[in-house]
Amino acid sequence: MVALANELADHLEQQDGPLNELFDLVTDLIELWESSHAQVPKAEPREVLRYLLEVHDLKQKDLADIASPTVISDVLAGRRRISRNVAKALAERFGVDASVFL
Repeated sequence: MVALANELADHLEQQDGPLNELFDLVTDLIELWESSHAQVPKAEPREVLRYLLEVHDLKQKDLADIASPTVISDVLAGRRRISRNVAKALAERFGVDASVFL
């Protein structure tokens, strides 16, 4: 479903249309499934981020709207901690509590 949502996102129109409605349905189904199935491991914040990137089939560059690829790379390599602002944005993006990143 995540792969389908990503594919649909590449083809969305600016205005409402059938693909937009299908995208909304698919993302709602993903959120519903994740809320009842997905478990965030108890681990270091960088490992949680690595896990969520893998589960969502995302690359570091896909988080460019949250932090620069350099920041994400430094976090994953353990050279930098996740700031409160980035933790908040990541929590919103992945639908988890911000505390898992702090």
